[in-house]
Amino acid sequence: MRDHLHLGKGCAKPNAKKFGRKTVACAWLFTIAVGVSSSALAADLESGKKKAQEVCAACHNMNGVSTIPDYPKLAGQHPDYLAKTLRDYKSGARKNAIMAGFAAALTPQDIENLAAYYAAQPAVLASKY
Repeated sequence: MRDHLHLGKGCAKPNAKKFGRKTVACAWLFTIAVGVSSSALAADLESGKKKAQEVCAACHNMNGVSTIPDYPKLAGQHPDYLAKTLRDYKSGARKNAIMAGFAAALTPQDIENLAAYYAAQPAVLASKY
């Protein structure tokens, strides 16, 4: 199985004598890079709550459970889904004139904070009947 492993230029080659050390070094560098990039956008729930109050609550309510049928419930949604949706509104990949206007003013950190805040709210299931 190790014969098919390719970690990119500069990383271990399967037949190299120092396969173990180089692999560990490459894995360590990858872990550090991922950790730094994800901590740079680590979500802040309090900032998300503040931004939700300023921008989102009028339509989606503070708890993310909209009482208006045309506005989706955000509470309990997956944070990656919420963040992608906001980025798509901001970029124009997802079309909605109202949401595009709100999303345009959001920073990448605002988006992560809002996504984490609404994801942390308890989901409310509703039935039609």
